[in-house]
Amino acid sequence: MTKIKLAFEKQGYRVDFVRNSDEERIKSVARRGYALFFMDDPFHSRALTLRRAYFYPFWRIENTARRWEFRVARKLFDPGEIDTETAKKWADDWRKWIFRGKAADPVREGVVYVPLQGRLLEHRSFQTMSPLDMVRETIAREPKRQILIGLHPGETYEEAELAPLHEIAAENPRVSLQTGGMEEALRVCDYVITQNSAAALFGFFFQKPAVLFARIDFHHIAANVAELGVGKAFETVRAAVPNFDAYLYWFIQLNSIKADEENAGDRILETVRGFGWTI
Repeated sequence: MTKIKLAFEKQGYRVDFVRNSDEERIKSVARRGYALFFMDDPFHSRALTLRRAYFYPFWRIENTARRWEFRVARKLFDPGEIDTETAKKWADDWRKWIFRGKAADPVREGVVYVPLQGRLLEHRSFQTMSPLDMVRETIAREPKRQILIGLHPGETYEEAELAPLHEIAAENPRVSLQTGGMEEALRVCDYVITQNSAAALFGFFFQKPAVLFARIDFHHIAANVAELGVGKAFETVRAAVPNFDAYLYWFIQLNSIKADEENAGDRILETVRGFGWTI
Protein backbone atom coordinates (compact mmCIF):
# COMPACT_ATOMS: atom_id res chain seq x y z
CA MET A 1 0.00 0.00 0.00
CA THR A 2 2.89 2.36 0.71
CA LYS A 3 4.41 1.68 -2.71
CA ILE A 4 1.05 2.37 -4.39
CA LYS A 5 0.61 5.62 -2.46
CA LEU A 6 4.10 6.88 -3.26
CA ALA A 7 3.89 5.92 -6.93
CA PHE A 8 0.68 7.85 -7.51
CA GLU A 9 1.63 10.83 -5.38
CA LYS A 10 4.79 11.27 -7.46
CA GLN A 11 2.47 11.66 -10.45
CA GLY A 12 0.50 14.41 -8.69
CA TYR A 13 -2.41 12.31 -7.42
CA ARG A 14 -3.95 12.34 -3.97
CA VAL A 15 -4.36 8.81 -2.60
CA ASP A 16 -7.15 8.04 -0.13
CA PHE A 17 -7.58 4.73 1.63
CA VAL A 18 -11.24 3.98 2.38
CA ARG A 19 -13.13 1.00 3.73
CA ASN A 20 -13.60 -1.73 1.12
CA SER A 21 -17.38 -1.73 1.40
CA ASP A 22 -20.21 -1.92 -1.11
CA GLU A 23 -21.00 1.73 -0.37
CA GLU A 24 -17.46 2.96 -1.04
CA ARG A 25 -17.09 0.91 -4.20
CA ILE A 26 -20.36 2.37 -5.54
CA LYS A 27 -19.22 5.89 -4.61
CA SER A 28 -16.08 5.35 -6.67
CA VAL A 29 -18.17 5.52 -9.84
CA ALA A 30 -18.95 9.19 -9.22
CA ARG A 31 -15.45 10.20 -8.19
CA ARG A 32 -13.23 11.89 -10.75
CA GLY A 33 -10.20 9.69 -10.15
CA TYR A 34 -9.44 6.01 -10.27
CA ALA A 35 -10.34 3.21 -7.87
CA LEU A 36 -8.35 0.16 -6.84
CA PHE A 37 -10.40 -2.54 -5.08
CA PHE A 38 -8.96 -5.26 -2.90
CA MET A 39 -9.98 -8.61 -4.45
CA ASP A 40 -13.43 -7.32 -5.48
CA ASP A 41 -14.69 -7.07 -9.03
CA PRO A 42 -13.74 -3.76 -10.69
CA PHE A 43 -17.16 -3.11 -12.16
CA HIS A 44 -16.55 0.22 -13.90
CA SER A 45 -14.07 1.54 -16.44
CA ARG A 46 -11.89 3.46 -13.94
CA ALA A 47 -11.51 0.60 -11.47
CA LEU A 48 -9.02 -2.24 -11.16
CA THR A 49 -8.53 -4.93 -8.53
CA LEU A 50 -5.54 -5.74 -6.37
CA ARG A 51 -4.79 -9.27 -5.18
CA ARG A 52 -1.86 -11.01 -3.55
CA ALA A 53 -0.11 -13.41 -5.92
CA TYR A 54 -0.48 -16.26 -3.38
CA PHE A 55 2.26 -15.16 -1.00
CA TYR A 56 3.99 -11.96 0.10
CA PRO A 57 5.48 -9.77 -1.25
CA PHE A 58 4.05 -10.61 -4.69
CA TRP A 59 0.91 -8.85 -5.97
CA ARG A 60 -1.17 -8.51 -9.11
CA ILE A 61 -3.29 -5.64 -10.40
CA GLU A 62 -5.97 -6.83 -12.83
CA ASN A 63 -9.15 -5.67 -14.55
CA THR A 64 -11.12 -8.65 -13.24
CA ALA A 65 -11.46 -10.40 -9.90
CA ARG A 66 -11.65 -13.82 -11.58
CA ARG A 67 -8.20 -15.33 -11.32
CA TRP A 68 -8.70 -17.62 -14.33
CA GLU A 69 -9.08 -14.45 -16.43
CA PHE A 70 -5.91 -12.78 -15.15
CA ARG A 71 -3.35 -11.84 -17.81
CA VAL A 72 -0.95 -14.55 -16.67
CA ALA A 73 -3.68 -17.16 -17.09
CA ARG A 74 -3.94 -16.29 -20.76
CA LYS A 75 -0.19 -16.40 -21.40
CA LEU A 76 1.71 -19.39 -22.73
CA PHE A 77 4.43 -20.84 -20.53
CA ASP A 78 7.58 -21.97 -22.34
CA PRO A 79 10.15 -23.53 -19.98
CA GLY A 80 12.78 -23.18 -22.69
CA GLU A 81 12.71 -19.40 -22.18
CA ILE A 82 13.64 -19.69 -18.48
CA ASP A 83 17.21 -20.01 -17.23
CA THR A 84 17.29 -23.27 -15.26
CA GLU A 85 19.88 -22.24 -12.66
CA THR A 86 18.19 -18.90 -11.96
CA ALA A 87 14.82 -20.57 -11.53
CA LYS A 88 16.17 -23.27 -9.23
CA LYS A 89 17.96 -20.80 -6.98
CA TRP A 90 14.83 -18.63 -6.80
CA ALA A 91 12.57 -21.59 -6.02
CA ASP A 92 14.97 -23.04 -3.44
CA ASP A 93 15.18 -19.69 -1.67
CA TRP A 94 11.40 -19.46 -1.42
CA ARG A 95 11.09 -23.10 -0.34
CA LYS A 96 13.23 -22.24 2.67
CA TRP A 97 11.33 -19.07 3.40
CA ILE A 98 7.72 -20.23 2.95
CA PHE A 99 7.93 -23.82 4.16
CA ARG A 100 10.80 -23.57 6.68
CA GLY A 101 12.67 -26.50 5.17
CA LYS A 102 9.71 -28.86 4.85
CA ALA A 103 9.83 -28.76 1.05
CA ALA A 104 13.54 -29.64 0.89
CA ASP A 105 13.11 -33.41 1.03
CA PRO A 106 9.73 -34.45 -0.43
CA VAL A 107 8.84 -38.12 -0.78
CA ARG A 108 6.09 -40.11 -2.47
CA GLU A 109 4.38 -42.51 -0.12
CA GLY A 110 1.45 -43.68 -2.23
CA VAL A 111 -0.92 -40.91 -1.14
CA VAL A 112 -3.21 -38.69 -3.21
CA TYR A 113 -3.89 -35.38 -1.50
CA VAL A 114 -7.30 -33.80 -2.14
CA PRO A 115 -7.43 -30.32 -0.56
CA LEU A 116 -10.98 -29.02 -0.47
CA GLN A 117 -12.22 -25.46 -0.29
CA GLY A 118 -15.84 -24.47 0.38
CA ARG A 119 -19.36 -25.11 -0.96
CA LEU A 120 -18.77 -28.83 -1.37
CA LEU A 121 -22.17 -29.67 -2.83
CA GLU A 122 -22.31 -26.91 -5.45
CA HIS A 123 -21.20 -27.10 -9.07
CA ARG A 124 -20.22 -23.54 -9.87
CA SER A 125 -19.70 -22.06 -13.33
CA PHE A 126 -15.87 -22.26 -13.27
CA GLN A 127 -15.88 -25.88 -12.06
CA THR A 128 -16.27 -29.07 -14.09
CA MET A 129 -18.28 -30.65 -11.24
CA SER A 130 -18.96 -30.18 -7.56
CA PRO A 131 -16.16 -30.82 -5.03
CA LEU A 132 -18.04 -33.83 -3.67
CA ASP A 133 -18.30 -35.35 -7.15
CA MET A 134 -14.59 -34.62 -7.60
CA VAL A 135 -13.89 -36.74 -4.52
CA ARG A 136 -16.01 -39.58 -5.91
CA GLU A 137 -14.20 -39.40 -9.26
CA THR A 138 -10.84 -39.49 -7.49
CA ILE A 139 -11.76 -42.67 -5.63
CA ALA A 140 -13.01 -44.26 -8.84
CA ARG A 141 -9.95 -43.25 -10.90
CA GLU A 142 -7.34 -44.06 -8.25
CA PRO A 143 -7.87 -47.69 -7.17
CA LYS A 144 -4.60 -48.27 -5.29
CA ARG A 145 -3.25 -45.21 -3.50
CA GLN A 146 -4.40 -43.85 -0.16
CA ILE A 147 -6.63 -40.79 -0.55
CA LEU A 148 -6.22 -38.00 1.97
CA ILE A 149 -9.05 -35.46 1.89
CA GLY A 150 -8.05 -32.12 3.39
CA LEU A 151 -10.74 -29.92 4.89
CA HIS A 152 -9.87 -26.23 4.79
CA PRO A 153 -9.19 -24.90 8.32
CA GLY A 154 -10.69 -21.53 7.39
CA GLU A 155 -14.02 -22.94 6.20
CA THR A 156 -17.12 -23.65 8.26
CA TYR A 157 -18.78 -26.72 6.77
CA GLU A 158 -22.41 -27.63 7.18
CA GLU A 159 -23.46 -31.10 8.25
CA ALA A 160 -24.98 -31.68 4.82
CA GLU A 161 -21.50 -31.23 3.34
CA LEU A 162 -19.61 -33.32 5.88
CA ALA A 163 -22.03 -36.24 6.12
CA PRO A 164 -21.33 -37.64 2.63
CA LEU A 165 -17.58 -37.29 3.18
CA HIS A 166 -17.73 -39.24 6.43
CA GLU A 167 -19.88 -41.84 4.69
CA ILE A 168 -17.35 -42.17 1.88
CA ALA A 169 -14.50 -42.55 4.39
CA ALA A 170 -16.44 -45.16 6.40
CA GLU A 171 -17.10 -47.22 3.26
CA ASN A 172 -13.53 -47.07 1.92
CA PRO A 173 -10.52 -47.82 4.16
CA ARG A 174 -8.20 -46.03 1.72
CA VAL A 175 -9.93 -42.70 2.37
CA SER A 176 -9.16 -40.48 5.35
CA LEU A 177 -10.15 -36.94 6.36
CA GLN A 178 -8.13 -34.27 8.11
CA THR A 179 -8.36 -30.54 8.75
CA GLY A 180 -5.28 -28.53 7.84
CA GLY A 181 -1.88 -30.22 7.68
CA MET A 182 -1.26 -29.05 4.11
CA GLU A 183 2.53 -28.89 4.25
CA GLU A 184 3.00 -32.43 5.52
CA ALA A 185 0.41 -33.73 3.06
CA LEU A 186 2.29 -32.07 0.20
CA ARG A 187 5.57 -33.52 1.45
CA VAL A 188 4.37 -37.15 1.35
CA CYS A 189 1.77 -37.25 -1.42
CA ASP A 190 2.30 -38.52 -4.96
CA TYR A 191 0.13 -35.85 -6.54
CA VAL A 192 -2.63 -33.34 -5.76
CA ILE A 193 -6.28 -33.35 -6.83
CA THR A 194 -8.26 -30.15 -6.33
CA GLN A 195 -10.72 -27.73 -7.85
CA ASN A 196 -8.37 -24.71 -7.80
CA SER A 197 -6.91 -24.60 -4.30
CA ALA A 198 -3.65 -22.74 -3.83
CA ALA A 199 -2.41 -25.96 -2.24
CA ALA A 200 -1.80 -27.24 -5.77
CA LEU A 201 0.44 -24.26 -6.56
CA PHE A 202 2.30 -24.74 -3.27
CA GLY A 203 2.60 -28.40 -4.21
CA PHE A 204 4.79 -27.35 -7.13
CA PHE A 205 7.40 -26.27 -4.55
CA PHE A 206 7.30 -29.89 -3.32
CA GLN A 207 7.69 -31.19 -6.91
CA LYS A 208 4.15 -32.62 -6.87
CA PRO A 209 1.99 -32.52 -10.03
CA ALA A 210 -1.70 -31.68 -9.87
CA VAL A 211 -5.09 -32.31 -11.45
CA LEU A 212 -7.36 -29.26 -11.58
CA PHE A 213 -11.13 -29.66 -11.75
CA ALA A 214 -11.73 -25.90 -12.03
CA ARG A 215 -10.34 -22.88 -13.82
CA ILE A 216 -7.52 -20.89 -12.21
CA ASP A 217 -4.50 -18.78 -13.17
CA PHE A 218 -1.79 -21.39 -12.39
CA HIS A 219 -3.15 -24.01 -14.79
CA HIS A 220 -0.25 -24.17 -17.25
CA ILE A 221 1.62 -27.26 -15.99
CA ALA A 222 -1.36 -28.99 -14.37
CA ALA A 223 -3.61 -31.69 -15.84
CA ASN A 224 -6.82 -29.79 -16.53
CA VAL A 225 -10.07 -31.76 -16.45
CA ALA A 226 -11.82 -29.05 -18.49
CA GLU A 227 -9.36 -29.60 -21.34
CA LEU A 228 -8.48 -33.29 -21.03
CA GLY A 229 -11.50 -34.93 -19.43
CA VAL A 230 -11.32 -36.79 -16.14
CA GLY A 231 -9.71 -40.02 -17.35
CA LYS A 232 -6.99 -38.36 -19.42
CA ALA A 233 -6.23 -35.88 -16.65
CA PHE A 234 -5.50 -38.74 -14.22
CA GLU A 235 -3.35 -40.51 -16.81
CA THR A 236 -1.44 -37.29 -17.42
CA VAL A 237 -0.74 -36.46 -13.78
CA ARG A 238 0.74 -39.90 -13.07
CA ALA A 239 3.29 -39.45 -15.86
CA ALA A 240 3.86 -35.72 -15.39
CA VAL A 241 7.41 -34.41 -14.92
CA PRO A 242 7.03 -30.66 -15.46
CA ASN A 243 9.80 -28.16 -14.79
CA PHE A 244 8.34 -26.96 -11.50
CA ASP A 245 11.09 -24.45 -10.69
CA ALA A 246 10.97 -22.78 -14.10
CA TYR A 247 7.20 -22.51 -13.85
CA LEU A 248 7.17 -21.04 -10.35
CA TYR A 249 9.82 -18.50 -11.31
CA TRP A 250 7.86 -17.53 -14.42
CA PHE A 251 4.43 -17.48 -12.79
CA ILE A 252 5.40 -15.58 -9.63
CA GLN A 253 8.62 -13.63 -10.18
CA LEU A 254 8.17 -12.68 -13.83
CA ASN A 255 4.41 -12.14 -13.85
CA SER A 256 3.64 -10.22 -10.68
CA ILE A 257 4.69 -7.07 -8.84
CA LYS A 258 7.24 -7.72 -6.08
CA ALA A 259 6.46 -5.05 -3.53
CA ASP A 260 9.88 -4.91 -1.91
CA GLU A 261 11.81 -4.24 -5.12
CA GLU A 262 13.08 -0.74 -5.85
CA ASN A 263 11.14 -0.55 -9.12
CA ALA A 264 7.82 -1.65 -7.59
CA GLY A 265 6.35 1.83 -8.04
CA ASP A 266 7.29 1.84 -11.72
CA ARG A 267 5.77 -1.63 -12.15
CA ILE A 268 2.54 -0.45 -10.52
CA LEU A 269 2.24 2.54 -12.85
CA GLU A 270 3.21 0.46 -15.89
CA THR A 271 0.49 -2.04 -15.02
CA VAL A 272 -2.36 0.43 -14.57
CA ARG A 273 -1.33 2.29 -17.73
CA GLY A 274 -1.59 -1.01 -19.56
CA PHE A 275 -5.23 -1.11 -18.54
CA GLY A 276 -5.89 2.37 -19.91
CA TRP A 277 -5.30 4.60 -16.90
CA THR A 278 -3.82 7.90 -18.14
CA ILE A 279 -1.36 8.38 -15.29
